[in-house]
Amino acid sequence: MQLVGSHPDIKRQELAKEYARLMRWLSIVELVVVGALLLVLIFSGGSAKMSYFLAFSQPWASALYFLILGAALGIILMPLTYYRSFILPRRYGLSSQNFGDWLADRAKASALGISLGVVVVIVVYWLLDRFPDTWWLWAGVLLVLLTLLMTRLTPTLLLPIFFKLEPLDDVELKQRLMNLANRAQARFTEVFTMDLSSKSTAANAMLAGLGKTRSIILSDTLLQQYSPDEVEVILAHELGHHLHRDILKFVAIQAIIILLAFYLADLVLKVSLSPLGFQGITDVAAFPLLFLSLAAFSLLVTPLVNAYSRHLEKSADEAALKLTTNPRAFVTAVTKLTDQNLSVAAPSRWVELLFYDHPSYTKRVELARRYLDNFRR
Repeated sequence: MQLVGSHPDIKRQELAKEYARLMRWLSIVELVVVGALLLVLIFSGGSAKMSYFLAFSQPWASALYFLILGAALGIILMPLTYYRSFILPRRYGLSSQNFGDWLADRAKASALGISLGVVVVIVVYWLLDRFPDTWWLWAGVLLVLLTLLMTRLTPTLLLPIFFKLEPLDDVELKQRLMNLANRAQARFTEVFTMDLSSKSTAANAMLAGLGKTRSIILSDTLLQQYSPDEVEVILAHELGHHLHRDILKFVAIQAIIILLAFYLADLVLKVSLSPLGFQGITDVAAFPLLFLSLAAFSLLVTPLVNAYSRHLEKSADEAALKLTTNPRAFVTAVTKLTDQNLSVAAPSRWVELLFYDHPSYTKRVELARRYLDNFRR
């Protein structure tokens, strides 16, 4: 069954493939640089020498090590970060920021990341010192709780740092979206618009927050270029996650991964004490090894997490089609998003398996076609 609007722009697809390929290679280069630096610190004795200058009690020594390592990586990766997050998006028409605004956002993101990182390092090394046998369990639990807290604070604290959020002033559209939310048995505090156009030409919509902070957030770029039917079906996809309790499912998966990562890091630290000459698992010289162990495990499980995410996203697409019974709007919406956000419509099988956390455009359109065929029977 042919659906109107089911073909992304050919020229945009050529650009999308170029952009995706460049971004993947730059990500690989970044991983290699970070991994190489950590390995050099561990096996060259550089980390042990650095620890002599960090003659403080734990967890303060590791917190200072984290700040020094973060600053070094920031300086080393600065050209790569500038090219990947400023030059390329502007070259491919995805960014609307000037250099000053981009630099301000990078500074805010870095400050936020460093602050959270210092807190995590302090807590982890305090637990390592007090509970050497079970630290990994308590660290994992606390990190999951921190993740939940950050999720809850997203619409009230985190997003406003970077974007201006205002209540949606289109009364008719707002009522339509709230009616859709009621059909999905979902409660939200407000429908907000986000000034994404101040930074990007992409479009986005999301459900953000938990409990009393849960809100519907629509980018101004979405409201400006999409019909009410398309906006509704995009939101219906997000509501599909609510219907299936996908947030809780993903939190549970993340909790398992975090606990397993810390447990394996504990094993690596203890096995490496004698061969690498560390004084104990709380030795500040072993900090790069802990960091590398957690990062390596995260990298290895990413394809599995992406596969589970694609499964949840497919289920959310099915829910969107059932909630709206509007497969044509679904197809035109995902086609516009694919063109506007410069996404590759039909990636290779291996690229999709390794890197995609959403089903590809072609699979989403095929799902809508099957729904339309079944609906007409």
